[in-house]
Amino acid sequence: MAAVLDLVDVTVRRGQSLLLDTVSWRVEEDERWVILGPNGAGKTTLMQIAAAQMHPTSGTVDILEERLGRVDLSEIRPRIGVTSAALAGRIPNDETVRDVIVTASYGIYGRWREQYDEIDHERAESLLVEVGIAHLAERQFGTLSEGERKRVQIARALMVDPELLLLDEPAAGLDLGGREDLVSTLSTLAYDPDSPATVLVSHHVEEIPPGFTHVLMLRRGQLIAAGLIDTELTEANLSRTFGMPLVLDRADGRYSARRRAPRRAV
Repeated sequence: MAAVLDLVDVTVRRGQSLLLDTVSWRVEEDERWVILGPNGAGKTTLMQIAAAQMHPTSGTVDILEERLGRVDLSEIRPRIGVTSAALAGRIPNDETVRDVIVTASYGIYGRWREQYDEIDHERAESLLVEVGIAHLAERQFGTLSEGERKRVQIARALMVDPELLLLDEPAAGLDLGGREDLVSTLSTLAYDPDSPATVLVSHHVEEIPPGFTHVLMLRRGQLIAAGLIDTELTEANLSRTFGMPLVLDRADGRYSARRRAPRRAV
């Protein structure tokens, strides 16, 4: 099986800062990954590399069987679906939800005079249903709750039928109900065999949707662990990643973590 992502000894430096330190990582087309780490761990940098938005200082990066530095990036980027706070900020508040999704066909934000084929409209309608926002189709993006906006962004990222889906902290800023709705949506996508290879970035194990198969953990640009979530998401690895003793629990396919209470002297 060909790798969707294949990073070998990737290092990224910016001035005196070492953002990623010899990170190797391979993602297959049927895998769903979550990237965990504290602020400053290098998660966003790793996602920018995976989205073909940044070149490494050293090491090699193959995305969809194309080597960065040897391929026109405009050939790769349309094959990748991305959601992030930066991209969300480019969506006009007065754009209808339906148009936010369908304009992804042209890679633009804000409908103008372009024409769309019937297949584009049918694809947008099916995605509205798939992520549970069909009832919002005529609403303006600026009137939506944060949770509704997140699901619109996921539908937009899926519009181009990507081979790789990158979700950069999709649950950030959501309340408990919004987070749980989003986790449910992402879990449904994760279990769908027709969904693309998916990578989700988070600070919190509580945001890992059931159906995600692999985990990668970063701390200060260094790889702590990477592999099957059932074997690599352990208390020891999580504690190393966040730099404190943690207790990790799992119930009904969901995770939770808390700081381990210090032992009291007898």
